[in-house]
Amino acid sequence: MKDILIITNYFPPETGAASNRIFHLAEGLQKYNFKVSVITPLPNYPKGKVFEGYRGRFKHTSTENNITISRLWIYASNSKNKLLRLLAMLSYSFSLIWFFAWNKIPKTVIIQSPPLLVAFTSVFFLRSKKRKTIVNVSDLWPLAGLELGAFKKNFSYKLLEKIEHFNYRHANLVLGQSEEILTHVKSLYSKKETFLYRNYPDFSTPLPNAEIHNAEKIKMVYAGLLGVAQGVLKLCEKLDYSKVQFHIYGAGAEQNAIESLIKNQPDLDIVYHGEVTRQLLHQVLPEYDMTIIPLLNRIYGSVPSKIFEFARLGIPMLYFGGGEGETIIKKHGLGWVAEASNYEDLNTVISKLDTSKLQSKNRIRIQETAFENFGFNNQLIQFIKLL
Repeated sequence: MKDILIITNYFPPETGAASNRIFHLAEGLQKYNFKVSVITPLPNYPKGKVFEGYRGRFKHTSTENNITISRLWIYASNSKNKLLRLLAMLSYSFSLIWFFAWNKIPKTVIIQSPPLLVAFTSVFFLRSKKRKTIVNVSDLWPLAGLELGAFKKNFSYKLLEKIEHFNYRHANLVLGQSEEILTHVKSLYSKKETFLYRNYPDFSTPLPNAEIHNAEKIKMVYAGLLGVAQGVLKLCEKLDYSKVQFHIYGAGAEQNAIESLIKNQPDLDIVYHGEVTRQLLHQVLPEYDMTIIPLLNRIYGSVPSKIFEFARLGIPMLYFGGGEGETIIKKHGLGWVAEASNYEDLNTVISKLDTSKLQSKNRIRIQETAFENFGFNNQLIQFIKLL
């Protein structure tokens, strides 16, 4: 049985795409007879506060599904203040250094990036000719931050670029969730070994519901992080509600503003359901006619994992983010696309929706497409061959 360590910033009971991806990876490797251990902070995402039951601890160790999980101290914060966010990342990095100093580290290590500083700490202290380091890149930082307007091309940005390049240079293998990420890595290090590792889900699903759409308005749902990158607040403000009723599930930085908008403008046909468990979400989402996957701006390298999860549930999608995600929607016939950041085009697409595409026949086809093209187990087997 081969030992393997996964270092990540996100892990259940935290919610979100990154947490789900790493959990499924850890569980999948364990099922293939790897002895898996995980290092992660005390759970705090996305609220920026350590969860109850974990507070007041420097370290919490548990074994879940035969996976050893070490949760380390972090100064938790989701503040918009860059110094506080930096302090949070540095605190976890210091905890990692302490852990590396006092514990035996396996010969194979998978390191989640971003956050860049956490990945840098892990790569810097664990790089060795006798150890295989694998960097799992889910977003291209600092480039994504630049496109989101969080960074400017100054000294700090150039420093983050140097950190990013260091991580790639010293990794034995780079995993990327999109072709664009791998293209970027190859443009820097042409001989670097890479592997496309999509965020495919791994859960059992029932057949899609029978006929769904029978109301005057289409019931459109968004489920996920209410962060700046997703732009759900602006979406609420710009949607034409003459044809849709908009339902929202999730939590994040924009939550309070969205709740205030709904309270102050009750004429907007928006229903906010709060944050629910992923298990419950999988039960309620098939009751909606369709889902929307927005990004405030097109982000190079980004492919929202919701595409693969919603396809597995058989839910038609309206994609509003551009890039590789848009290509996947079109290629596999998973729904509709609207031009990124163009709300007039978005409302035009909604106004012209063919409601027959919301019915069970198309939903079953979408689910079958997911089973055929977005297989978690097939992808995992190919990845294991590289370990």
